[in-house]
Amino acid sequence: MDYAKKEAQISVEYMVLIGFVTVITIPLVIIYHTFNQQFSEEISSTQINQVAKKIVDAAESVYYLGEPSQTTIKINVPGNIEIVDLSAGYEIVYKIKTSAGESDIVQNSAVNITGSLPANPGTYTITVKAVSDHVEVSYS
Repeated sequence: MDYAKKEAQISVEYMVLIGFVTVITIPLVIIYHTFNQQFSEEISSTQINQVAKKIVDAAESVYYLGEPSQTTIKINVPGNIEIVDLSAGYEIVYKIKTSAGESDIVQNSAVNITGSLPANPGTYTITVKAVSDHVEVSYS
């Protein structure tokens, strides 16, 4: 009988230990996931801002060089973009999805930019071409 009590006590101690480890581990996993998501969104926002700045810089450079000028740039588009808007002409607007809701990343330009930019994730080649009074942007 003494042997059976000892085995039962060991089993209960293991169950208490496993329960304690589980209670500690679950909040740590939740905290890790939250921080990981925040850092991922921050990195994505920074990438989008750099892409928009690179496009605006190329557009301004090509525009000031004159009409037959064009250049190509490679960009990497992250995955949380909802809409890319060039309709305002003098700005590039990226609408992105974050855990807090929608957010806008806007890059202003000194020249009129028309065309389209990709919203789907991936690597793209952007062609920036000077036309008489504006710059046309396209991708492939």
